[in-house]
Amino acid sequence: MPTITSKPTKLTKPAAKKLAVRKPAVKKVAAHKPAEHGAAMTTQRAEHQVKTNYIYAVGRRKEAVARVRWFAKDEPAITVNGRAFTEYFPTFELQHIVMQPLVLTQNDKIGNVTAKVSGGGINGQAESVRLGISRALVKTDADLRIPLKRAGFLRRDPRAKERKKYGLKRARRAPQWQKR
Repeated sequence: MPTITSKPTKLTKPAAKKLAVRKPAVKKVAAHKPAEHGAAMTTQRAEHQVKTNYIYAVGRRKEAVARVRWFAKDEPAITVNGRAFTEYFPTFELQHIVMQPLVLTQNDKIGNVTAKVSGGGINGQAESVRLGISRALVKTDADLRIPLKRAGFLRRDPRAKERKKYGLKRARRAPQWQKR
């Protein structure tokens, strides 16, 4: 039986060029003086902080995500996706869920809350807004963490829809059994 030996083959120049890894070109940027650059950055940050006088937090529940801004010095109001929260959450139960952290910490008459919610159902959206408001309140005052945590408003509910399995109609629902 003949033996096959493999010899390393040399690549021709065009093939070697195709296989060669090219290094990305590095652009040289003129160095700035650190004192001037640092001074400009601090003034920009200071201006930015003056413009944004709100506290930002994110709340999630199932597929719903709420981005919440809490303005401490504005008149008390809650808006969700540009509408009043009583209009967006029509039932008293959903409105109560949204108001729970504010009522518990007695901040319902102090600040303005603006929330942008996307995804999920209406109940998941209400609970995600509640988590976002709770996180924003904790950022304003660390002493509020204990009562909010005891009430369970700082815990993200980890439950989510279970995935569908093959051979079943849903996650666990089997096809109906037929005798004949």
